[in-house]
Amino acid sequence: MSIPHNEDTPHQHLVRSLGFVDVLMIGVAGLVGGAIFVLTGSAIGLAGGSVIIAFIINAVITLFTAMGYAELGSAIPEAGGGYLWVREGLPRPNAFISGWMAWFAHIVAGSLYAVGFGSFVFSLLRMLNMVGEHSLLGIIPLDKLIAVASIAAFTYINVKGVSETGKAGTIVTVVQLGTIAALIGAGLWTIHNHPEWRSNFADFIPNGIGGIVAAMGLTFIAFEGYEIIVQTGEEVKNPKKNIPRAIFISLAVVVVLYCLVAFVSIGAIFPKGIPAWKFIGHYGDLGITRAAGFFLPYGAFIVLLGGIVSSLAALNATTFSSSRVAFAMGRHYNLPHRLSAIHGKYRTPHVAIVISGVIMAVMAYTLPLDQIAVAAGVIFLLLFTQVNIAVINIRRIYGDKLDYGFKIPFFPIIPIVGIFLKLGLALYLLFTQPMSWFISFLWIIVGFALYRMYTFKKEIEHYAPLVTSEGDLTRKEYRILIPYTPENPDRLIKYAIRVAKENDGEVNVLRVLTVPTQTPLSAGTAFADAARKSFEPLEKMLEGENILSHHLFRISHDTSEAILATIEEQKINLVIIDFETYRNNRKLQTLITCDVLAIRTTGDDFVLEPSLEQWSSSNQTDRRTDLNLKKNMVVLYDGGFDSNVVLKATSWLEHSGKFNVSVLAIIKRVEDQQEGNSREFEDRLTQDNKRKEYLEQVGVEFNEIYLSDETRRNSEKFANLILSAVNASQPDLVVTGSSISSLSFLNNNNLLSVLNQLNCPVVIAKESTFPGVHRAKVWFLKLIRR
Repeated sequence: MSIPHNEDTPHQHLVRSLGFVDVLMIGVAGLVGGAIFVLTGSAIGLAGGSVIIAFIINAVITLFTAMGYAELGSAIPEAGGGYLWVREGLPRPNAFISGWMAWFAHIVAGSLYAVGFGSFVFSLLRMLNMVGEHSLLGIIPLDKLIAVASIAAFTYINVKGVSETGKAGTIVTVVQLGTIAALIGAGLWTIHNHPEWRSNFADFIPNGIGGIVAAMGLTFIAFEGYEIIVQTGEEVKNPKKNIPRAIFISLAVVVVLYCLVAFVSIGAIFPKGIPAWKFIGHYGDLGITRAAGFFLPYGAFIVLLGGIVSSLAALNATTFSSSRVAFAMGRHYNLPHRLSAIHGKYRTPHVAIVISGVIMAVMAYTLPLDQIAVAAGVIFLLLFTQVNIAVINIRRIYGDKLDYGFKIPFFPIIPIVGIFLKLGLALYLLFTQPMSWFISFLWIIVGFALYRMYTFKKEIEHYAPLVTSEGDLTRKEYRILIPYTPENPDRLIKYAIRVAKENDGEVNVLRVLTVPTQTPLSAGTAFADAARKSFEPLEKMLEGENILSHHLFRISHDTSEAILATIEEQKINLVIIDFETYRNNRKLQTLITCDVLAIRTTGDDFVLEPSLEQWSSSNQTDRRTDLNLKKNMVVLYDGGFDSNVVLKATSWLEHSGKFNVSVLAIIKRVEDQQEGNSREFEDRLTQDNKRKEYLEQVGVEFNEIYLSDETRRNSEKFANLILSAVNASQPDLVVTGSSISSLSFLNNNNLLSVLNQLNCPVVIAKESTFPGVHRAKVWFLKLIRR
């Protein structure tokens, strides 16, 4: 199965013409780049021989995220890579921001490789006495001119066809690997003939752990080129198999190459009066070039040639990858749709390639890339963090519906570790290179402004166009959204009216006409009049309660997409939705960005607010008769993630004056009061007593349910205990969070059975923020209390 797309017109797909070797070479080129000759020397100066440890640790850190790329690259093999997955697994505007960042980072990387190529070629020409002046006619820098020419050449090659791109990349990468192999081979031969080489590693960690960390920070970005591999997803043969293989093999090859280059550069030279590692570090970026001169004939020339070829290989890879990000964003209307155009003859995204190439050339020629380049590392780290989160969410949304060629082991531990590692490295750069964060933040702000002013509107117009919008011209700060249910339209409205009254809010009613994927969305406009008439009874009901309302009618291929778009467009604070609809829609569960009240109703619901029939009645006294009878509302409260919304919902409903409220507090019993947890137990006991006293003072019945470890571990026993306690209170309405004691009403069969056995409506409340935020807050509060 592939991810479904909401398209008014079908995608034009790229051609699958790249084989495994082509993709592998693109990955190796992106991972090696020119950094193996440039950054390795500086890294050796920071860590000495232990730079090998730094490389290995960086590879391990990289592996946590690389596995996520391998999983999603095999299951969703389309152009866009990380951008596409963030689009599927995170709420707006994450997708646009991730694509905006990735496009920028790939273009900056390409510009750097082009400038590096220009510098290498100019140095080579001067070495051969073929040029004298640094500039042409005293105006145009020769190295910049060479850089722009190289970008133009690879832009042309990429436009000509993906096969040409793959062949050019393979040829250049093979030459690159040959140069590296010559350097390593000569170094190993020299080491073999000099038994004293071990003395060069006697002081293996000269600058301590700090030196290793500094070397890691300098070189870790060189191991992140697998982002380029997944950009080939729509053009590689058998992506299910080839993308994971290319990622893991290229990563293994590259870490071995980096380690061997560092090993021979230190072990095969014997400078007088200075340790080998210090000699290399003294020359910084030129350290490997200087070292090669000791053990390889024409070593400086060969390393220079290797730098030229490596820069070309990386430039080809980044020209390819940057254009695919732009192509995917254009396809999804996050950038002008023209960028998704495919050349009629060459079957390449020629507009995206040319635009990316032009921007790359302008950057290479005009901008101070040394300062901008530091931001690329932060941007990639933020992108990888988003992808790790998306991996978890996509598994949750689609489950086994996707056809995986590789699945992450120990899920979700691996992506969670990846999240913390990437964020940790990003924070490291905040302290060591604060300018990188400033530039990244500035670029994100520019992107967000573009998104709000242009991109979001275009995206919504295409995926879920608003056909009609009626209602009050004035708006309220607090906004409630109700998805329209034709079979019982007033069922959810009654709850919305109560919440709107408590918050001085407005009610937005959304009706979505879902049309088949192959049918143009424009076909749905014929139903606008019918949709408008269906709102009339609800509008009358809301006017009768003096509630401001808006009635929206959208057409979409995906109801979930229309709901999510409306939440962002209308700045919704609360969604009130049918429980079964919500429970069966993992996309909404994962991507909704506001609080949710999911209502599970029964066939014989009590009257919370007047129904449509009552508002149609002429007898105002009879209309209110049932409302004067007090009902029993039972609230399940565990102090967990959804507790704030549970308390809000309880307050909103209780203020109607129609309920006697009974709170069932679910408390974990501390059976082992050892010294380490006795203070935590005492603090919690004090808080529970204060809460109980307060609730009793305001007339709320308060009862406690203590859970043993055995009950918490056995969901069936837990569910039976909850059912028994709730039924003992004879409820007419139950309010609870979406999860209790880590068990969820949305997916736990035993808790779902509890709902089925309750003969009353149930309000299931869900908090809008990520669960991890709540847990982090709890841990932080515990820490500061100590």
